[in-house]
Amino acid sequence: MAKMLLGFAALLQYASAFYVPGVAPIDFAQEDKVEIKAVKMTSSKTQLPYEYYSLPLCKPENVRIAFKNLGEVLRGDRIVNTNYDVRVGVDQECTILCTQSITTDEREAFVKKINEAYTVHLLADNLPIATKWKLEDDVTQYEHGYKLGIIDGEDVFINNHLELNIKYNKEYDDVLGEQYRVVAFEVSPKSVATTNPGDDQSCSIDINDKHMKIDGSTAQITFSYSVHWEESQIRWASRWDTYLEMGDVQIHWFSIVNSIVVVFFLAGILAMIIVRTLRRDIAQYNKEDDELDEAMEETGWKLVHGDVFRPPQYSSILCAFIGSGVQIGLMAMITIIVAMFGMLSPSARGSLVTAGFFLFMFMGIFSGYSSGRLYKTVRGQSWKSAAIWTGLLYPSITFGTCFLLNFFIWGQKSSGAVPFTTMIAILCMWFGVSLPLVMTGFYFGFRKAAYEAPVRTNQIPRQVPDQPWYMNAFVSLLMSGVLPFGAVFIELFFIFTALWENEFYYLFGFLFLVFIILIIACSQIAIVMVYFQLCAEDYHWWWRSFFVGSGSAFYVFLYSIFYFYTKLEITSFVPTLLYFGYTALITLTFAIFTGTISFYASFVFINKIYGQIKID
Repeated sequence: MAKMLLGFAALLQYASAFYVPGVAPIDFAQEDKVEIKAVKMTSSKTQLPYEYYSLPLCKPENVRIAFKNLGEVLRGDRIVNTNYDVRVGVDQECTILCTQSITTDEREAFVKKINEAYTVHLLADNLPIATKWKLEDDVTQYEHGYKLGIIDGEDVFINNHLELNIKYNKEYDDVLGEQYRVVAFEVSPKSVATTNPGDDQSCSIDINDKHMKIDGSTAQITFSYSVHWEESQIRWASRWDTYLEMGDVQIHWFSIVNSIVVVFFLAGILAMIIVRTLRRDIAQYNKEDDELDEAMEETGWKLVHGDVFRPPQYSSILCAFIGSGVQIGLMAMITIIVAMFGMLSPSARGSLVTAGFFLFMFMGIFSGYSSGRLYKTVRGQSWKSAAIWTGLLYPSITFGTCFLLNFFIWGQKSSGAVPFTTMIAILCMWFGVSLPLVMTGFYFGFRKAAYEAPVRTNQIPRQVPDQPWYMNAFVSLLMSGVLPFGAVFIELFFIFTALWENEFYYLFGFLFLVFIILIIACSQIAIVMVYFQLCAEDYHWWWRSFFVGSGSAFYVFLYSIFYFYTKLEITSFVPTLLYFGYTALITLTFAIFTGTISFYASFVFINKIYGQIKID
């Protein structure tokens, strides 16, 4: 079993390297212009992206903003044209981009952004720029974008000269002849104090000259660049590999092995309960001899058969959470599968967020159906209000939180602020697409026959005896959350890195396996915990089964606090608020999803065991 899963993971890790199906390469002829575009500036210290021209950089007369999908808008991407004049196959030693006069406020803005370690992101033929570093033992390391400037003690220097190294390979066309394809876009940023201008925007620099320092006397900055073209053996379909291999792939293998160990550990416990204890209990309960009373005294899960299917309190809210969990789970599963086969690769900028958003909207039909049928099972009567709870509860929490946080982002004049028109469009999609689908699904789910209970429910509720300390709800939550969290926490590190440190997440094959392992682990731990609860004659399992699955989300939030203090350098109030606000939403989403898994696993388990015993 373990070898099969590991072999499957080995195959899936290559699926992420596929280029977006249907995307054709752009062929360039000799001396064709390759347009250099700017995306944004980012910093892991502030978590606030800014538009490229939010600083006084070399701005063209006509700034053109490229078409943005919803994912790009939500990510804060604002792709614009630049003044770089790069021609295929034409090396340039030094070219002046512009000489920019700056005011005192603009000078302070440069100093502030450099102190906050902002990184500039450019594109060439949709390929992001990367800084190449040579480490010891000739090891090459790449970093996304390039630093706006450097700090030496109290001195601040701006990287005003870029050495662009563009790699290409050649393809021969019978009609067009020799064609060039861009396969790498590298940069070596320099801070140069003296630029000697020549004719036709040419210049000469001495890289050993002193750096371009920004202080109170700086009145203007000369920006320049050089271009070097290098033929490469990298194929166009594999040109993203360099960028995606910036992380350590081997740690993902450790994650998978760790997760499999956790699953087998839980499977062993579950097998011991079902094969040994549960089968013995059922056999004893079905005996018709004098030992029946003695057997019933040994364990207590049969004693609550007349109350185990008694409807829970606040059933409308429970059904709303379960429906939202189904919606989240289907959205996540389909998105991961599609991304695993390369159709949502990083080259399709913003496509992952866009796909997830629209899938969540359209999965509302399944959310409503599952919630409606469950509401029918718990004997609910007000199906319309329950349907509205399902359609509004989780989305309203998410939208309300993001709306409030967006005010703070607006206040910082960041490009990460969602435009008001986009928020109106999201609201229209919510009330015009998602909510009607949820209502429709709920209607058909409520019309279906309720899930049939294998035993009858007594008229008078049975008194629940005093429970041991370890069966306390909070203690159960803590105990049940450890193992599922242990199965996913390594992969969680890479997800957090992609979210908060502007890295690419691409190993969706590994993520798919971890997703499946998480489902199995949550199901197993839920069955174990509910079995112990029923043996203690506590039949209030409906909410408890949901919360024991959500226990792993508690550890996710604790891990986010650990990640904040150990990996990030955030010190300001607004970035801190954004981090914990969005992390709280991630934790809530994770809790609803895992709670839904554990609820359905417990529901199936209880139906199975009570369907196997004879009730007089």
